[in-house]
Amino acid sequence: MDNQEVNVELVMLLDEWDPFKIGKGNYDTEIADCVYAVHKIDNVEELAAKIQKIYEFSFEETIPMENCLSISAKLLLTKESGSCAL
Repeated sequence: MDNQEVNVELVMLLDEWDPFKIGKGNYDTEIADCVYAVHKIDNVEELAAKIQKIYEFSFEETIPMENCLSISAKLLLTKESGSCAL
């Protein structure tokens, strides 16, 4: 996968995640921030904390860390599988 394909996969994962159950398509800003973070952070825990902060800033509600760790691991796995194909 090239970088653009990885980004599409990351966006799809985050859009499906829907942590506040408000429906897909309602997290564009947060998804963009998270995709950027995925490319800058390689540690599951650090990325989970960043994702938690991104969503908390927008929605003034904290997502449980377990949920953030789960999506963080999936995002990093997607990024790694994309870079392995190069």
